[in-house]
Amino acid sequence: MTKRTRGFLAGLLIVTLLLAAIVSAFASGSPDGLERVSTDTGFGDTAEDHALADGPFADYATAGVDSEFLSTAISGIVGVLVTALVGVGLFLLLRRRSRQE
Repeated sequence: MTKRTRGFLAGLLIVTLLLAAIVSAFASGSPDGLERVSTDTGFGDTAEDHALADGPFADYATAGVDSEFLSTAISGIVGVLVTALVGVGLFLLLRRRSRQE
């Protein structure tokens, strides 16, 4: 990987993290499409919480952080980092396999 490519990817990661931290605060509190349809059709009241409903990042918030802005920003940053790590891991795994074949 060239120095220019590394710089581009680092810049992309920084911009993505900033967007996740700042823009996440402006997310709508209204129900998403699936929630809205379940409410409109009458089966929304039958929904039950899943196994991770009490997790540290449930409902796009960070457990134990009192500031709503900071709580949402942290969960957005963690989400971006986890997604990036999984993507890079899959890329490296597939790249190594294709070289061996």
